Amino acid sequence: MIEPITVDHVTFVSDRSFEAVVRAFEQQVGTLEETGWPAIPAASRDQDDFERRVRDVLGPSGFTRFLTIDHGDWVSKHERPTRFLMYTIGNPLIAITMMRHDIEAGLDVPVRLAIYEHTDGKTRLVFNKPSSLMSGLRNVAVQDAAYKLDAKMMALGEAVTGAKA
Repeated sequence: MIEPITVDHVTFVSDRSFEAVVRAFEQQVGTLEETGWPAIPAASRDQDDFERRVRDVLGPSGFTRFLTIDHGDWVSKHERPTRFLMYTIGNPLIAITMMRHDIEAGLDVPVRLAIYEHTDGKTRLVFNKPSSLMSGLRNVAVQDAAYKLDAKMMALGEAVTGAKA
């Protein structure tokens, strides 16, 4: 079965430099990149311990980084110099608010977000709204939780770019 969905793509256009947006983003988002995600569930004794360990790696935004991919590093070898970082970010305590209603919500959490320098010299922060990605699940409880995640993502984008979408 193939079901089409419509995805809301969000773009923040910032006058801040690429470096400034990346720095602000990385200050707002914790990281699991050094220790790796598997260490948290593996070391957790129970749900309370798991939740404590997750909270310990969250940044002020309530998110943590799972993965960073520097697309600019390899794209620059084929095209013009490009600065483009793609991040996988999330919060398992938010993810469970959707996955408890439909496990398939796990396809779109954690979320992906990119920061790049556009050819016009402005910095862009982009992502696809989680609620639109999950619309195909047709589950009101998932959608309600996803709307809250949308709001957190929008707040993060505004905070680090100083712009509105």
